[in-house]
Amino acid sequence: MARLGLGAGWSCVLANDHDPAKAATYLANFPDAEDHFRAGDIQALTLADLPGRADLVWASSPCQDFSLAGDRAGLAGGRSGALVGVLQLVAGLVAEDRAPALMVIENVSGLLTARGGEDVRALFFALKAAGYHFGALEIDAAHFLPQSRPRIFVIASRRPPKAGLTGASPFQTPAICRLRARLPPDLAPFWIDWALAAPPPRQSGLADLLEPDDQLVWHDPARTLALLDLMSPRQRARIAALQGLGARTVGGLFLRTRTEAGQRRQRAEARFDGLAGCLRTPGGGSSRQMLILIEAGQVRTRLITPREAARLMGLAETYCLPKGRSAGLHLAGDGVVVPVVRWLSAQILEPLLAQAGPAL
Repeated sequence: MARLGLGAGWSCVLANDHDPAKAATYLANFPDAEDHFRAGDIQALTLADLPGRADLVWASSPCQDFSLAGDRAGLAGGRSGALVGVLQLVAGLVAEDRAPALMVIENVSGLLTARGGEDVRALFFALKAAGYHFGALEIDAAHFLPQSRPRIFVIASRRPPKAGLTGASPFQTPAICRLRARLPPDLAPFWIDWALAAPPPRQSGLADLLEPDDQLVWHDPARTLALLDLMSPRQRARIAALQGLGARTVGGLFLRTRTEAGQRRQRAEARFDGLAGCLRTPGGGSSRQMLILIEAGQVRTRLITPREAARLMGLAETYCLPKGRSAGLHLAGDGVVVPVVRWLSAQILEPLLAQAGPAL
């Protein structure tokens, strides 16, 4: 998805993933994939697998060890620890005078707080040691598509940017500002405030991306009733009010574990703001995102489909998805939103390379 977002002006010299289903999907969607795709653990790659000098290294490591839905193991975790493999390869490229001009490291917002902020500081020290200046932005995909999906984008450059690319940005969120304010003195001089503007207002809502009602398998009434029973009294009252209106209303529905009166209990929660909740991999108890439809006083529920999830990630209708619901949802839940990457590339990455020129 990062490659699709970067666009046709970029060519890929190496792509890697350890997941067989994702590897097969990449091969199915990119005719040139056999020339540069390497399946397996990134820590098994060597510098010989990285030809020449790339303009950009993009790293979207698995998020579970940073996510609130994961175990918060951080860089020590076996999944997000893949980021360590990326940094080791870049350090090797620096030693061979083949360092990429730019790096982008994308992950969940939990990257900023994993292990009390120790992980993100370790990342910044590694970037500094490799000769990069860096800064971070927190971008919610809701600016581009009807999915609430905040993500951290650490953008690193071998050279400080020239005028026009630094300054204020709506994506310098309070979390980013706190991070910058707490940088130790030996990191602060390397920080860059990236001036990424907000995109034009989003035009689509969740209901615009859904399949026709009559082409889908809906939960039986007993399952829908069980989900309603898991809602808080306030949520049930809202559902009842919408039923009374009689109009068609579509919302996102997901399961959450809440602590109430000292007890942990599962709750079903619906949102009707035109956004889907953040897509997740279908492995945890709260990860199976559903939809709730209220129409003519009736309530129906169902699981989101892989194609709907793909649309919420900005993938085209022609994009070949894995076979099977779980594999398709896993691909989407682990991905990066295509229009976010395109905006970042057009507004920062491509201008950075144009400013730097071939000397990089």
